[in-house]
Amino acid sequence: MTGYAVAVSPSPRGELGLELRSVNSRFLDMQFRVTEELRSLESLLRERISARIGRGKVDCRLFLSGGGSGAARQKTDPDALGNLLRLADEAKHLFPDAAPLSLGEVLRWPGVIADSPVNDDALRASVDALCARALSELVSARSREGERLQSIILARVTDMRRRVAEVAPLVPQAIAAYREKLAQRLREAIGSADDERIRTEIAVFGMKVDVDEELSRLCAHLDEVERVLAAGGAVGKRLDFLAQELNREANTLASKAATQKVADCGLELKLLVEQVREQVQNIE
Repeated sequence: MTGYAVAVSPSPRGELGLELRSVNSRFLDMQFRVTEELRSLESLLRERISARIGRGKVDCRLFLSGGGSGAARQKTDPDALGNLLRLADEAKHLFPDAAPLSLGEVLRWPGVIADSPVNDDALRASVDALCARALSELVSARSREGERLQSIILARVTDMRRRVAEVAPLVPQAIAAYREKLAQRLREAIGSADDERIRTEIAVFGMKVDVDEELSRLCAHLDEVERVLAAGGAVGKRLDFLAQELNREANTLASKAATQKVADCGLELKLLVEQVREQVQNIE
């Protein structure tokens, strides 16, 4: 399911931000964009996201912004300055005519400007709390979409039940029509209608077009779809399996069609099942 969430909070290193984007996917696929100084927290984010989300492609971006806070934590390293001064004195004896180092050159010297140490535990706690906020917002957005998808699927289930109800009385009608047609052909061929032969032919025809079992399984699968949706939770994979079973029964129904109306109903059922399958791919 799709969703978007963003959360920000202050931290010793500046304003900390976490952005989460989720799109449809059959499996859980997580992509991370984390600044280098926060790279060690990627495992924490992966653990928290996988605990709350079971399906979908999730794009996670963790970043720092706000240069003021970063500048405030910078300071000079006395050891690096002392080492640089010693090197400058040694170089002065070797090159007495060389110009002295400027302030800009001193500050740009590697190691002279250093970040003050940051409490990693505090930063981890901040990111953990930030992730919890963003995940709650993302899960809420996905839940709202799930409710809309549930309504769509239930509407398709209602349509399928109506098609099944339409098919049920068509089979006896087809058998009766076939009996009359067969009797007419026998009268035309031999001048009489052989009841025993008609009964035999009708029995064979009835076995070929009998779809009671398929209709019963269709109704059972539709009942299970409604039960799974009512139960809630992570239902995507279960619904995907049920959609496959519904499609199998609809195929069998269409292949056994004794009349054009039964065939049309079978094709309409297949179309409705395919619409359900498309929506199921978006559900966790």
